[in-house]
Amino acid sequence: MSVELWTWILVGLTFALYFGIAIWAKAGSTKEFYVASGGVSPLANGMATAADWMSAASFISMAGLISFMGYDGSVFLMGWTGGYVLLALLLAPYLRKFGKFTVPDFIGDRYYSNTARTVAVLCALIVSFTYVAGQMRGVGIVFSQFLQVDITLGVIIGMTVVLVFAFLGGMKGITYTQVAQYCVLIFAFMVPAIFISLQMTGSVIPQMGMGGTVGDGTYLLDKLDTLHTELGFSAYTSGSKSTWDVFAITMALMVGTAGLPHVIVRFFTVPKVRDARKSAGLALLFIAILYTTAPAVAVFARTNLIETVSNEEYTALPQWFKNWENTGLIAWTDKNQDGRIQYVNGNALEGKKPVFSDDRGAHGQRLITNPGNSANELYVDRDIMVLANPEIANLPNWVIALVAAGGLAAALSTAAGLLLVISTSISHDLIKKQIKPDISDKGELLAARISILVAIIIAGIFGIYPPGFVAAVVALAFGLAAASFFPAIILGIFDKRMNKEGAISGMVVGILLMLFYMIKFKTGLIGVMDTAPQSDWWLGTSPEGFGTIAMLINVLVAVVVSRMTAAPPQTVQNLVEDIRIPSGSGKAQAH
Repeated sequence: MSVELWTWILVGLTFALYFGIAIWAKAGSTKEFYVASGGVSPLANGMATAADWMSAASFISMAGLISFMGYDGSVFLMGWTGGYVLLALLLAPYLRKFGKFTVPDFIGDRYYSNTARTVAVLCALIVSFTYVAGQMRGVGIVFSQFLQVDITLGVIIGMTVVLVFAFLGGMKGITYTQVAQYCVLIFAFMVPAIFISLQMTGSVIPQMGMGGTVGDGTYLLDKLDTLHTELGFSAYTSGSKSTWDVFAITMALMVGTAGLPHVIVRFFTVPKVRDARKSAGLALLFIAILYTTAPAVAVFARTNLIETVSNEEYTALPQWFKNWENTGLIAWTDKNQDGRIQYVNGNALEGKKPVFSDDRGAHGQRLITNPGNSANELYVDRDIMVLANPEIANLPNWVIALVAAGGLAAALSTAAGLLLVISTSISHDLIKKQIKPDISDKGELLAARISILVAIIIAGIFGIYPPGFVAAVVALAFGLAAASFFPAIILGIFDKRMNKEGAISGMVVGILLMLFYMIKFKTGLIGVMDTAPQSDWWLGTSPEGFGTIAMLINVLVAVVVSRMTAAPPQTVQNLVEDIRIPSGSGKAQAH
């Protein structure tokens, strides 16, 4: 059977499963809609948390980033994994005991201030909308490649699927759908990894295959280093970033991801605090399966790509190359007119993305209008490496289709969790807590569903018409979460002297500082400020790593301001003291 037919079958079966779960798990109350009535088992919650955590970025993009960046790409692996550990150990159990199921709700009550709650709501909306737009775009890319439909139609299909199980079931429907999606995505990620590991190194375990030897007895990583250096790249296993910048980026990703609201809310769906800890541990195990495999996938994909395309004639390349070229995610410009692909170090383009004309070249290739001055002739979008990997390795069609189903599961599971955060922030934190406190349960449920409907339409529009600065804003969202949420949450738990003046001051200073740095060095969003060169970075810190500095300044400002103003009410201090005591334990008794 063809790839298209296999894809329709596998994607159709998984979507039928998601719809079936949505109908079975229809929510009838706000508690079911927001936290699935708190009755989810730790095992199911662990799998749902893993699916929620591992978005299209983890499934599709992370291995691609590592594949192209080599050692430097490991910061994403360390940052995102470390962020989960930080969340599981330092935040989840305490937030669960505090009893508030949204981050803005926690900040509003802990700091006895609707101003603090409103700032937190704004941050939650920015972070969630940024992520969900990226997920919807990912859905469109997968559909356009594997089902040969327009990206716009792919995004609309994805919007419809998410809308059904999020609109009907809320957290209850999303939870059990995410359990199914985890099974699909982890199977889809591991099967091609095992196949390719066997093919290249003879090892059934990809992690061991990455450190194993190829047919001529050479270690795979040594072979990749040689391929890299021969083409003018730096060795794959060496890095170009400074030690400080690696640390700053890793820390910013850790604290940024630990403050993401859509994962935090998952710990309120289990019956007890102990179950929250259990599900956090199980989720870490489930996440580790993919995260420890991603570097191996990156090495396999990079080696196969170079060996398949470097110095090969364009007309002799396999069909997958031309399929991806048709989607605009691969581009080749024959600069020396020899009909062969020169893939060497350097930017093939003038700018970051290829601009295609309507014409075809002498060899049938799509012509671009913005070739760069370097000798490199090939542009490959990093996001396609996982999706294209089975095709590059010439695996069976059903494996290629399985990866498409896995990519869709990863994108849809995170999109659903983010939509719920948006819905909850509006219906609960704004309407119920601030605008109309006497709203009925039925009215709040209706408001939540309308919020999801509006949010998915906006997310879909961003997915269909992605702004040019999407990648920069994603980094900005991590920075915002690191510079605002994380200090407010961590100080709210471990510093009972922290008051509303300190928390609000810290969040505002942290956000503004992060915004300024990102605009100055990364985005140029407002059109009046050009992006500054790398040589001007403060303390040699990249924009991706600046969240660490903004977070530290947030903490400093918050602590100083809180000590200069009145202490929180005694009831709040007692509450903070209480949430740090494990549930059920009493005071030590004298013998």
